[in-house]
Order: sequence, then structure tokens, then C-alpha cells
Amino acid sequence: MHPDLEALLELQEKDKAVMAIEAELHALEPELESLDTDLAAAEEALGAARVRVEEADKRRAELEGKIESYRVMQERRRQRLEWVRGAKEASNLMAELDLARTVLAKEEAEWMRSADKVQEAQRQMEETQTVLEELRAAQAPKREELAAKQAECDDRLRVAKAVREDAAKGVKAGLQECYERILRGRAPLALYPLRNGACGHCFTAVPMHRRQKIQNGESVESCEACGVLIYDEGA
Repeated sequence: MHPDLEALLELQEKDKAVMAIEAELHALEPELESLDTDLAAAEEALGAARVRVEEADKRRAELEGKIESYRVMQERRRQRLEWVRGAKEASNLMAELDLARTVLAKEEAEWMRSADKVQEAQRQMEETQTVLEELRAAQAPKREELAAKQAECDDRLRVAKAVREDAAKGVKAGLQECYERILRGRAPLALYPLRNGACGHCFTAVPMHRRQKIQNGESVESCEACGVLIYDEGA
């Protein structure tokens, strides 16, 4: 086997180790995404519940302001009534007082309902908060497990990448550039063995004269169709 090819195959083995660990890390992502999605939904529900509480509080405050304004106006009418001497004006003021009393009663009834709505909104918010806390507690063991797996994979990945870089030092610059370029393409790997006289990646037949060079270890040859480097496993 051509010595440059041996160095490339060694590099590819190290890359396979790196890719295997990266695949392990990638396999953890769906589980994490599922946990995050459930948690985000619970947090969103809590946010919506808080908004409802704020809106209910705001509505109650608005009604309190209106009721206080009506009461002030009623008090002024009563004071005016004490000083009125004409029967017609007194009658008008009495009618205003009666009408205002009805309006005030309606607003007070609405305020009572708004107070109930505030309590209900707060109750729902507390329930939603409890659901969120329970979900976080339920997820904690799984998250710890996944975090431990990620940390372990990350440690192995750092080592594997360091080993890979050491192996890359044994490959000539031009060949390494070619190797990296192939990896950036569609082929999962850069080197494939001959398979019945054809490229092991795309199965395109390799011309006889090039096949002999590969089998004799005379040079590093690439596939004319897909561009990967081809080697002979029996060489």
C-alpha cells in the first residue's frame, strides 16, 4: 500500500471515531428538545396566567376609581341638596341622586364580580405555577442524566479530536487538503475500497490501468465519478 494512503487511512479512522462521538451527542438532542418543548409550554401557560391576573387587577382598579368618583359626585349632590330652595331644582337633584345611586350599585356589583375574577385568575396562576414546578422537578433526573452523557461525550470528543490532529500531522499538506475537500462534499468518508473493480462509494468501474496502480500501491487515485480516494484492502 502506498505510504501516503496508509497515513490517510489512519486519519480516516480517527475521523470515524470523532464522527461516532458526534453522532452520540446528536442522538441526545431530540430528548433535550422534547424536555425543552414541554417546559416552554408550561412557562408560556404561566406567563398567560400572569397576564390574566394583571388584566383582572387592572380592571378592578379601574372600577374602584370609577366608584370612588361616583361617590364623590354623590356627596356633592347631597351637599347641594341641602342648600337648594326651589322645588324644581330639588326634584332634579333628587332624580340625579336616584339615577347615580343605581349606576353606583351596578358598578359596585361589577366590582364584586371583578374581585371574584381576580381571585380566580390568581388561583389559576398558582395552579399553573405548581404544574411548572412539578414538571421541572420531574425533568431534573433526566436532565442530569443527559447532561452527564453530554459531558462524558464532550470529554471523549476532545481527546478524539486531539488524536485526530496528531494523525493529520502524518499526512502531506496537499493530500490533506484533498482529503478535507472530499469530506466537505457529499461523501460521508474520503476513502473507499475497491469493490469488484469499482469505486466502493458510487460503484463506478475503475479503468484497468488505474486499478493496477491502486493495487500495486504506486499512487493515490481518486474516483473519476464521485471524487473519493480509492484503495485496495488487500494491498
